[in-house]
Amino acid sequence: MDLHAELDRLNTVPDLPEWVAGTVQKLLDKARQDAATIKAANLKIQALTLELAHHRRIRFGHKNEALSPEQRELFQETWNTDLAALEAETERQAEALQPKDRPQRPRAGRQALPEHLPRIEHRHEPESCTCGQCGKDLIKIGEDVSEQLDVEPARFFVHRHIRPQYACRACETVSAAPIPPAVIDGGMAAVGLYVWVIIGKYLDHLPLYRLEQIAARDQVMLSRSTLAEWVGRVGVALQPLADRLTTLLLERTVLHADETPVAQLDPGQGKTKRAYLWAYRSNVLETGPPIVVFDYQTSRAGRHAQNFLSEWQGHLMVDDYSGYKALFTQGVAELGCLAHARRKFFDLNEAQANPIAQEALHRIAALYAVEAQGRDMDVDARSQLRQEHAQPLLQSMHDWMLKTRVNVANGGGTAKAIDYSLKRWVALSRYATDGRLPIDNNPVENTIRPIALGKKNWLFTGSERAGKRAAAIQSLLATAKLNGLDPSAWLRDTLEALPTCLNSQIDSLLPLRAEPLHQVSS
Repeated sequence: MDLHAELDRLNTVPDLPEWVAGTVQKLLDKARQDAATIKAANLKIQALTLELAHHRRIRFGHKNEALSPEQRELFQETWNTDLAALEAETERQAEALQPKDRPQRPRAGRQALPEHLPRIEHRHEPESCTCGQCGKDLIKIGEDVSEQLDVEPARFFVHRHIRPQYACRACETVSAAPIPPAVIDGGMAAVGLYVWVIIGKYLDHLPLYRLEQIAARDQVMLSRSTLAEWVGRVGVALQPLADRLTTLLLERTVLHADETPVAQLDPGQGKTKRAYLWAYRSNVLETGPPIVVFDYQTSRAGRHAQNFLSEWQGHLMVDDYSGYKALFTQGVAELGCLAHARRKFFDLNEAQANPIAQEALHRIAALYAVEAQGRDMDVDARSQLRQEHAQPLLQSMHDWMLKTRVNVANGGGTAKAIDYSLKRWVALSRYATDGRLPIDNNPVENTIRPIALGKKNWLFTGSERAGKRAAAIQSLLATAKLNGLDPSAWLRDTLEALPTCLNSQIDSLLPLRAEPLHQVSS
């Protein structure tokens, strides 16, 4: 049908056919554009969905064990950020294709905000108290309450201490209230500022120059030299607490030990050299408040562990580092880390599917299942559980390894993984003989990990003295966290009480819970 001819027959207006034809053509062009837009959006959604699934597999899949714990910790923030961005992009593309009046997808439930935080109420009343339909008065039938978490950046303010002076005309004397004792006599900073600097440097791992920049944004000039002086003096004040923490730790009969390298500035050479932060942690299966102590040393030599544990006797959970071996000839019983043994088989199977490694992983998983069952038991019940279930599994695993090793060629990865466990079998299986003994060294590794990650920020320690000061302060802050205390609040209370605290009362300032704890995890 000729559209122009038909329009000429129906209408006498000369321009109408051209106008209608143009309008129809525009509608057709718009339809083609919309179809192309929808197709592009669908393709974009498909691509984002595939990328989102890939990121989720990396984030949550079992293959993330191929990364070290430190690497997983570093990349977790990036993974979570990318996942959120991909979900937001996918939702935005999908919303562009939906009618505007379509109800929004309900959001998943979220965790309740902490009850201890102060609440600032904002009441949102309607513009009118009368019905918009009939004009009658509205009646309140309930409230819809939602909460949002907010934060104020560090707020600097000044304490002004006014001490009136009073004179006696009779005896010509002047009296005034004494100056309150302070952790740094005559210092310009209040306790809160010291806490802000110490927490920022040692818990949040911010170098002093960054704290200086943060203060400068509020036009508060705190030079690095001043901040450094405060850190040094506060460190000296806290050292007796760290020493007492060490004494209490060495009263325990089961300990974990590990070490991590740190860089120390070597001014004479114009570069850094390697030092080590040794970590000693109380056993998570014993009663009593948990304790961790860091010991900074300039090398990884075994003598440092021997010096720290010179008169200590008990069970020591370590990896296979040779620096601890001398201790096991001096009355210290060795506990082997089953997680390290498992790692050998896991790495072997990740490189290439390996039936022997898979069997070993299956057997080790059964041992950890027994531990999960006994996690909340007391020592006697856990001992009985291990005797009935773990010891037979260990014996079966040992027999299987001996039998399997005969048929495995020397020098290969499988042989090395089996030999690692067989060589240390006595230490690896010793935990099953006593309900107090841990199965692996994960608790101390979890404790030392924040410092291992934080050193990416501060890069190196300036001197051996600085390293030892950091170790002492880190010991106190990490122990506070293990005991469920707020390190910042604990430090504030301690610095306020420290100037007037007697040596005989120093235990009252330690970051330990008063009641005994049965620690089962960290």
